[in-house]
Amino acid sequence: MGDTEGAEPEGQNASRAEQTPTPDVLKSLIDSGLHEIRREWSGLALSGFSAGLDIGFGPLLMAVVLTLSEGGYGDIGTEILLASVYSVGFIFVIVGRSELFTEHTTLAVMPVLDGQASLRELGRLWSLVFAGNIVGGAAFTFFVVTLFPNLGVADPEAFGTIAQKLVDHEPMWLFAAGILAGWLMGLLAWLITAAQETVSRLLIIWLVTASIGILHLPHSIAGNVEVLFGVFVSPTVSLADYATFLSLATVGNAVGGAVFVGLLKYGHVTRGGG
Repeated sequence: MGDTEGAEPEGQNASRAEQTPTPDVLKSLIDSGLHEIRREWSGLALSGFSAGLDIGFGPLLMAVVLTLSEGGYGDIGTEILLASVYSVGFIFVIVGRSELFTEHTTLAVMPVLDGQASLRELGRLWSLVFAGNIVGGAAFTFFVVTLFPNLGVADPEAFGTIAQKLVDHEPMWLFAAGILAGWLMGLLAWLITAAQETVSRLLIIWLVTASIGILHLPHSIAGNVEVLFGVFVSPTVSLADYATFLSLATVGNAVGGAVFVGLLKYGHVTRGGG
């Protein structure tokens, strides 16, 4: 009896054995962050531009769903479907290994916390990736609003409704909710590093980004496309609304990813959490 008391079931032991040890997750994040920090500026900018393009498919599919659905915001079936298609753009970006600013609010912070990169290098990466994401999203938006009225698969009102859902809030809400979105994206960077299988990673991406979608949290890069759609097609969404949204969501995302995931995860692992 004494040999087995307090022992974990065999299945649980096997499950733990299959998990990536926490210090290894941190090391992998640091190595990945260093790799990106040391890339040429042109590679970072082009990868960021590609991510800005690809992530636009999520908001586009949301507009199509709103057009085709009999329900709307507040209807549980429509909300779940909208959140699910919102995640499609993130799947394209993350599985395709393009650079997304909100991932780097955690990923690129780790080498800085570990003393292997400087704040200047972090600022360089953030600036290049963020600029690429925004320009890519703007290019995608321009392409869609130019082409899609002729295809008839999404009503202009749907684009305006999606944008209004993000800008129709007080600035303090945008900032606080932006922190939550950045927090979730930081967790996503951590979790997909810990996951060992492609199916697991896809499920994690869907779970986290669909949560952002169903909570209507302001994600600066996906939201860039969502709100720009509104600027192009809706008279109730102005450039001032866009600028306010983008600035507050970006700062909130950075705080959420860097502080609530980067600092805390790095701190607990380096202090014996593994």
